[in-house]
Amino acid sequence: MTGPMMQNDNRSVLVVEDDPAVGGAIAFALRAEGYRVATCATPAEAIDQALVDTPACLVVDFRLPGMDGLALIGALHRRGVMPAAVLVTTNPDRRCRQRAAKANVVIVEKPLIGDALSRQISRLLS
Repeated sequence: MTGPMMQNDNRSVLVVEDDPAVGGAIAFALRAEGYRVATCATPAEAIDQALVDTPACLVVDFRLPGMDGLALIGALHRRGVMPAAVLVTTNPDRRCRQRAAKANVVIVEKPLIGDALSRQISRLLS
């Protein structure tokens, strides 16, 4: 896990991505936009981080080790941690889209082109 966040900070984002290059690139781009960003590589790290320092928004990869991104978001919701959430994935199937819609989670598809991710985060946090 990298980067401190501030509780109740409406510009804090927790990026959960198991590929360090992708997670680092997302964090770099969001920091350039003025967000305060922490990163985690596993669902367990993300749960621990979010329980201690709740982010305003989650950016979660769908394919994570041991638990998919939507299951991670659900686990946080069951613990009372309910930040806005963006799921990042490649070619989401119908079931993934249905699960995301039911959980009120926005999907942004990889490859991340332009400012699609930051626009969604901005929209969710406004």
